[in-house]
Amino acid sequence: MNTFKLHTLQTAPVGALPILEAANKGLGFIPNLYAHLAEAPVALEAYKQLGALLEKSSLTPEEQQVVLIAVSAENRCEYCVAAHSFIARNMVKVDGARVDALRGNSCLQDAKLNALVAFARAVVRERGWVQGSQELKDFYAAGYTPQNALEVLLGVSMKTLSNYANHLTDTPLDAAFAGEAWVPAEAHACARKAA
Repeated sequence: MNTFKLHTLQTAPVGALPILEAANKGLGFIPNLYAHLAEAPVALEAYKQLGALLEKSSLTPEEQQVVLIAVSAENRCEYCVAAHSFIARNMVKVDGARVDALRGNSCLQDAKLNALVAFARAVVRERGWVQGSQELKDFYAAGYTPQNALEVLLGVSMKTLSNYANHLTDTPLDAAFAGEAWVPAEAHACARKAA
């Protein structure tokens, strides 16, 4: 039984209204993730602030989406993989083949981005215990820095909040993201190949 309400502008707590109104104005709808998070306005605000901070990071918009999709796939969050696939393709203009590879847990045709994906996935899988790992060594060898590593943690934090919220609330996929519906793959082909 799902006890979580998909809030609207009429039912949401007052503290959530500014974010819901901005989303509705900017997107033309309120994403179901926001509608669920609105139950706890501070959780919705935290998610939005984490996203705004990630946008200020030194990671490019494409790298940000790569991290967000990789983390969501590692956490098996069908909602966030679909939503960020849509954002990556349509708003950030990430190459469709890269988005497809991320969704299928396949290698990207870019060694630097592969190192980013492997590091982000390792952070999630190992709960942050990646110091001295091959993934961290490869991440640095690809040209990333300690600053970038901490910025990846910011993306992991953002997606952990939304991925777990979606798992807890069983968030239905919005019609806008339906074309990007996703089902988790069984293995990380690229990660296995590198091991």
